[in-house]
Formats: sequence, structure tokens, C-alpha cells
Amino acid sequence: QVQLVESGGGLVQPGGSLRLSCVGSGFSFGYLAISWFRQAPGKEREGVSCISATDGRAYYADSVKGRFTISRDDAKNTMYLQIDSLKPEDTAVYYCGTDRLSRCPPPRSGDLAYPRAYWGQGTQVTVSS
Repeated sequence: QVQLVESGGGLVQPGGSLRLSCVGSGFSFGYLAISWFRQAPGKEREGVSCISATDGRAYYADSVKGRFTISRDDAKNTMYLQIDSLKPEDTAVYYCGTDRLSRCPPPRSGDLAYPRAYWGQGTQVTVSS
């Protein structure tokens, strides 16, 4: 069955960096667009970034553009999210997921849709001094 496992979260000071990883199994990883989304306590889920399978094109929500970098290594069935210049408002559980489509949905009004079909258990990112 489809499995996605996130790792790499932790406690970091404002301005710091983290690299999140997402390992997929049970599906043809290299053929699917994979996304990151996050959920902070008491808030709605928020799409953060997505990377397409067909051309590796990356998409970002306006809230993270310029600070987050998504990448994928299909040979390892792994996707990464490099997070730089972390802010307290980035504190959330970060999830990777897929809707089993090859392309990402384009952003609308600066927002990015998040996948509804499959996602992992999440990894906690806490930004605090």
C-alpha cells in the first residue's frame, strides 16, 4: 500500500535551517507529483510546496517562496524540503503527500492546494528561541 514517511523535523531557533525528508513506498514514486503541506495548532492545513514528476517543476506558496526549496531523488524514492530563514510562524507539523497525479496543481492567488489522497504521519517543526 502507499506509504509516506517524513523525517528531519526538530526545534530550531529563528533564522535557522532544517532539511525534511519524505520516503515513499508502495507506488511508482518517480511518476507522481509529491507535495509538502503543514498544519499549525488550531489552523487549517496549508499547502507549502509541490514538485511535479514529468518535468521536476517546483511550486511554492507565497508564504514560503524564497526560503523553502523542494527537490526529489527518484532513485531513492525520496523528496526533500530545505527550509531556510525559519520564522516562528513556520512552526507546524509538516506532511508529505500525493494525489497520485503526475503534475502539481498551480498556485492560485499565492496559495497552493494540498493533497487529499495520501499523506504520512508528519514531522514536527518548532521554531523558537
